Amino acid sequence: MKYLITSALPYANGPLHFGHIAGVYLPADIFTRHKKLSGVKAIHISGSDEHGVAIMQNAQKAKKSYQEYVNEWHKTHKELFDKYDIHFDFFGQTSAPYHKEETLKWFNDLLGKGLIEKRAEKQLQCQDCRNMLPDRFVEGECYVCQYAEARGDECPNCGTWIDPLKLIKPVCKFCGSKHVMAVDSYQWYLMLSKMHEKFQKWFETRKPIWRKNVVPFVESLTKDNLVDRAITRDLDWGIDVPLDEAKGKKIYVWFDAPIGYVSNTKKFLEGKGEDYIKDWWGSKDTTIVNFIGKDNIIFHAIIFPVMSMGTGFVNPVTELPANQYVNLEGKQFSKSKGWYVDSEEAINTFGSDALRFYLTSLIPETSDSSFTWKGLELKINSELANNIGNFINRAMKFSASKFPEGISKDKFQPFFNDHLKEVESFIKEYHELLDSYQIKRGQEHLMALGSKVNQFITERAPWTEFKADPEKAKETIATSAAYVLVIGTFFSPYLPQLSKSILSYFGLTSESDVVKKIYQGDLTALKAFFATDFKLQVDPQGLVPKIDPKLIEELDLKLKEKASLV
Repeated sequence: MKYLITSALPYANGPLHFGHIAGVYLPADIFTRHKKLSGVKAIHISGSDEHGVAIMQNAQKAKKSYQEYVNEWHKTHKELFDKYDIHFDFFGQTSAPYHKEETLKWFNDLLGKGLIEKRAEKQLQCQDCRNMLPDRFVEGECYVCQYAEARGDECPNCGTWIDPLKLIKPVCKFCGSKHVMAVDSYQWYLMLSKMHEKFQKWFETRKPIWRKNVVPFVESLTKDNLVDRAITRDLDWGIDVPLDEAKGKKIYVWFDAPIGYVSNTKKFLEGKGEDYIKDWWGSKDTTIVNFIGKDNIIFHAIIFPVMSMGTGFVNPVTELPANQYVNLEGKQFSKSKGWYVDSEEAINTFGSDALRFYLTSLIPETSDSSFTWKGLELKINSELANNIGNFINRAMKFSASKFPEGISKDKFQPFFNDHLKEVESFIKEYHELLDSYQIKRGQEHLMALGSKVNQFITERAPWTEFKADPEKAKETIATSAAYVLVIGTFFSPYLPQLSKSILSYFGLTSESDVVKKIYQGDLTALKAFFATDFKLQVDPQGLVPKIDPKLIEELDLKLKEKASLV
């Protein structure tokens, strides 16, 4: 079995905030690292989503060409992911020629099978500037929740996929006119309704597996029927509809974006001796995992699976770990309202270990969560520093100070006699949690082990033992060192930088065979490693710097002031 892991294509239209990172990209990265360490073949595919009205609007405001605009955001996003140690095997662009080629292949196949049809429709048009108003070129009051700034494609308040013709008091986003009317037009539609029966049979196989926040939502939208959706727009940015009668029309973003997973996989595998369909997307041996936020459930649980089954090109998604929202102190992130945290400034200030640890604790797997500066301080200082950092620092510094010549192999026997079963039990549950996409609980499980061994060294107090019985103190430090190696190994998917520092004490890396074997539960590798005398390979140093509470107070005040000025 191999894993094809995707994370929702970030929209090349603005900065990424903590909600994006904790809700999608960080859990996908941790899961991919976990699978690779487990000895499973896995790839992580994503890329920039670069079409759509919002990009057009903001590129025009920035007085930049569409391509220049998306290229800049693509570069910015990739650089930010690198800083957070979020790794992709391939991170592509939907504006690239290879993606256009794959998208047209899907369009033409679905068209030939009668699953795409031309249909007359009403479309909003501004009667002052005469522009057609697809999607985000029009705003108005939501007809479901009465939110005043609903867009023509989606209500950001209640999440409804908006029918723009039903918007109350529509306003043109080109010129601000309220003189908006419905006029006759035509578009090409994806005939989802024709796939209703086939979709339902497939969805029945997903119900027992998918998260409880996904299944009822999908069921409510699909039980009675599937609604046909327009996949073309009157725009000047995007992939041209490949029909003579469709001049001036583009394939719309929600149709071409998920195909990006497939086109980016194809691009990644070029020259590698594997076929993107036969060996991956169409293989019965591949588990396809889409990491998404709850606002993307419609596209990944309904539309893309229909497109996949309709073409037969690829298998529909296997697993859909859709997370809820991460808010900022209980309210949605909003740059326009000043209610946001600069994720690049934060990573430059606190580093990847601190932010990955705190954001992992916020992964909204079952309900919305909330970022707070005070929460970051407490998590790092009270847990990561006082628990893991304190334990490792005490054990390794004591070893370097009192036993610079090293510790003989026989001193590790009490660990293997008394603690091995507990380690085996820990590894088993750890794998069960991560394999079931409970990433947050996996970290909590690892921290629980850290608490136990921190308590162990506190109770044994080798600094006191040393005065009466240095050999007994050696046994305590030997057991502690074995646990340090285990903890360093299992932090690898979560905090790769901290893991790297811990493993360096043993002259190891996450790529070392012994580390991989321990991660996979082969504790004979742990025994073999300590079958020779142990000596620290690098001088111990503080691994987890504490966060200054005064800095947190300053950042908290800055956030409040920034919001009050908007």
